[in-house]
Amino acid sequence: MTDLPIKEVAEQSGIASGTLRMWEQRYGFPKPQRTSNGYRSYSAEDVETLRRVQAYRHRGLSIASAIERAIEDGSHSDRPSLYAAVAASGRDIRPQILRKSTLIALSRAIEHETLASAAAPVLIGAFQHESFYRAVEPRYRRMAKQADIAVVFADFEAERSPSGGPVEIPIAPEDALGNEWAVVVDAPGYSACLLAWEQPGVTEPGEDDDGDRRFEAIWTLDPVATRRAAQAAARLVARADPSLGAELDQILLERPLAIADSAPALTALTNRIVAYLETA
Repeated sequence: MTDLPIKEVAEQSGIASGTLRMWEQRYGFPKPQRTSNGYRSYSAEDVETLRRVQAYRHRGLSIASAIERAIEDGSHSDRPSLYAAVAASGRDIRPQILRKSTLIALSRAIEHETLASAAAPVLIGAFQHESFYRAVEPRYRRMAKQADIAVVFADFEAERSPSGGPVEIPIAPEDALGNEWAVVVDAPGYSACLLAWEQPGVTEPGEDDDGDRRFEAIWTLDPVATRRAAQAAARLVARADPSLGAELDQILLERPLAIADSAPALTALTNRIVAYLETA
């Protein structure tokens, strides 16, 4: 099943041979090998990716978007990372090394702006440890009341759907997300994304210098990057709760990006301000 001719791929995927050739020319996908006689040769993985493209097309995505999502879905590790999903997105987002105290300030600013400006957001938070979430749970409950869907990740013992609060999704210690910090807000008129992973060995949670823990962080108002983080979160949710993951994914598919054009200058300026604060 690793050397499939185009006719067989068309039969298995439900996509006509002519369409496959057109996609290859126009979108650079699929990328078949060539036999010694010059014929196209496909793999079983190509067929699976094409089936995912068809599924996304049936859900209303454009051909280009469906191809991008299908390829992305096939490249995930067993322990996905929200940070990596955005860092590898190709957007012009530069990481910074920040103290935990600075991350707290940035998170609070995003959360307060969400309460002030975001209508019907998708809200996602990642907290490493349950105790960190409980410290800010009242604010997340307030945001959840105006959200279309709200999800938080931490080392919870089990999944919970508390009345009036975000759905609590447990993460395992070996998960990449277990070492990450995330605040993601994807709303029709407002988007913001703060993602970070903790550098090991500097200090430990709960110590006297807890506020000096160091994280490599990326943050942006770019709606495309924010959407990628939210989509990666939907896949993580689906591992624990397939129906909730599908609901989150569907909400993201149906809503427009926050704004047509991002504000890279604003993000860059604010990053510079944060950098100055770090060296002050």
